[in-house]
Amino acid sequence: MKNNPHVNAIKQLESVARILESEYQDKKRFTAAIELLKTSQKLIEGEIEVEMDSGEKKKFMAYRSQHSNAVGPYKGGIRFHPNVTKEEVMALSTWMTWKCSVTGLPYGGSKGGVVVDPRKLSQVELERLSRAYARFIAGSIGPWTDIPAPDVNTTPQIMAWMIDEYQQILTKNNNLHENPLAAFTGKPLELGGSEGREEATGLGGVYILEKLTEKLGWRRKSDITIAIQGFGNVGYFFAQHADSLGFRVVAVSDSKSGVYVEKGLDPLKTLECKKESGSISSCLCSNGKCDSKLGRAITNEELLELDVDVLVPAALENVITADNAGKIKAKVIIEMANGPVTPEADKILKQKNILLIPDILANAGGVTTSYFEWVQNLQGYYWTKEEVLGKLRPKMEVAFEKMWTIKQEKKLDGRMATYISAVKRVVDIMMLRGWV
Repeated sequence: MKNNPHVNAIKQLESVARILESEYQDKKRFTAAIELLKTSQKLIEGEIEVEMDSGEKKKFMAYRSQHSNAVGPYKGGIRFHPNVTKEEVMALSTWMTWKCSVTGLPYGGSKGGVVVDPRKLSQVELERLSRAYARFIAGSIGPWTDIPAPDVNTTPQIMAWMIDEYQQILTKNNNLHENPLAAFTGKPLELGGSEGREEATGLGGVYILEKLTEKLGWRRKSDITIAIQGFGNVGYFFAQHADSLGFRVVAVSDSKSGVYVEKGLDPLKTLECKKESGSISSCLCSNGKCDSKLGRAITNEELLELDVDVLVPAALENVITADNAGKIKAKVIIEMANGPVTPEADKILKQKNILLIPDILANAGGVTTSYFEWVQNLQGYYWTKEEVLGKLRPKMEVAFEKMWTIKQEKKLDGRMATYISAVKRVVDIMMLRGWV
C-alpha cells in the first residue's frame, strides 16, 4: 500500500521516541512503552450483513481499532467510505490517542469504519447499515470503554440510529447500569448532543490560527491570506470563523473543484452557491455577491500550491506527499484533516522552513467538545453554546502554548514539539500503571 497511513503513524512515533528517550533514566521501560504504542490494543474486524431495498443481503467490511486506553476510555470516530482499510483505522486510532493527550483529555484513541459509499445507499439502507455496525461493536464500547463519534460521511442522525440500537441491546441484556447516551458523542441536540459541537473542530483550528499569528507577529489580519482544501463541515467553519475575525480566505475547494478570489471570498455565500449549483467551481463570491469576474476556478492540486500565507488541508489524509511538497508556497500549514502530510513530505517542508501545526493539535477542537458532550451526558446537565465554546478556547490555547514552549526550548518543528507533549503524557501514565 502506497503511503500506508499506519506505517506513517509508526514512523512519526519512532521519530518522537528518538528525541524523548533522553528524558527517561530507565531506557528499557521507555522502549517497551513505545513498542506497545506501535500497535492497537484491540482490532475488531469482520463483515456486517445488511438487507438492501431489493431484498438482497449484502456484506460490508467493518473495523474498529482501539489503540490505547492508558489515559482513559478509547475515543474516536466512525467513517463510512469506500477507501476505509484496516491500516487506516489503526493509524487514525493512534493519532486519536495523541490528539486526546495533547489537549489533556482523559481519553485514549480509537477509530472505526465501514468500506462503503454511503451515497449509493437509500436512507433506509443507510439506517440498516448504521444499526448493523452498532451491533458489530456493541460488546466493545460504552461510556467507560470506548466512545464513538461521527467522522467522514457519518452524521448526528447516524449516531442517533447507533445509540438507539446500542440501547436496545443493553435493555435486552438487562445491562442499563449507566446512561447509554454517554456511549456516543456527536449526537443530535434532541438526543443528548452538545451545543457548539458542529462548528467546534473548525473553530478550534481558528483559535490556533489566532495564537500563531500572535507568535509570528502578523498584525493585520486582512493581509493574511488563507487557502482551504476541503469545504465540508471542518473547512467551512474554519473559513467562516477566520473570515468573521478579519482574515482573508482567498481559496476553497471540495473533492471535485475549487475557486480562487484574490480579494477574499464570502464563505457563507460560497456554501449557499455550492448547494444551489452542485459545484464549487462556479461559486466566485465576495462581500455577499457572486460574480464570475471576481476570481477563477482552480483544481484541488492547484489550491495546495497557491502562494498564500496559510494553507489548510481539511479533507482526507496523504494529500501533501514527496511528489508535491516541493511545490508548496505557503508559509504555514495548519492540518485540519487527519494525516494530510506524509512523513516524507514533512522533511521537505521542514527544509523549506514551512511552519506546520499538526492535526493532533489543530483539529482537536472536535474531540474536546465531544468530551464536553460526554461530561454533560454523564451528569445529565447541559450547557449553553456560549459555555461550551468558552470552555473550548482555553483548552486549545493551553495546548498550543505547551507546544510552542517545547518548540522554542528544544528547537523542534511544530509536529515534533506537539508529539513530544502528547507521547510523553501517555508514556508517563503507562509507567505509573505499571504496564512496562
